[in-house]
Amino acid sequence: ATMCSETSQGAELRELMAKAFKGALTDAEKETVCQELDADPTLVNHCGLTPEQLPALVENNPTIAIDCLLKLTSSKQITEYLSAVVSMELSLHSMEVVNRLTTSVDLPTEFVLLYVSNCISSCENIKDRYMQTRLVRLVCVFLQSLIRTKIINVKDLFIEVQAFCIEFSRIRE
Repeated sequence: ATMCSETSQGAELRELMAKAFKGALTDAEKETVCQELDADPTLVNHCGLTPEQLPALVENNPTIAIDCLLKLTSSKQITEYLSAVVSMELSLHSMEVVNRLTTSVDLPTEFVLLYVSNCISSCENIKDRYMQTRLVRLVCVFLQSLIRTKIINVKDLFIEVQAFCIEFSRIRE
């Protein structure tokens, strides 16, 4: 009987995850996903999540993405998942996910530095001035948090951060 209920549990999780890649889940559905992953963290490997699917999950359900990534930190595949986050388009949700990860686990420094570099270049490449201002503000807050919590050393990114500050000096943050 136990075996049967575990499979149905896994099936429900897979179903919810498939839904989570396509759109935002309800609070009750999020709760179910998180409870199932907490009850059996190994399910994260069998729920349909792949590095290719991760960006969609980050955009649609950042809290679930964080939960999954935290459960994957000790897996061999974690670098593939982190690379997927680094190479995705900059957004509030991707920053939220990276920020939560940096405060919860020790991420490889080169991953954080690469992500910050991508944030900075994304800001420089945005043509829409309103969106650019919003993202620059977010990146500033994100950088301040990383520096304050000593997750990154400004020296490692000094030239990029300095250029970023000069270029966007019109923005208060």
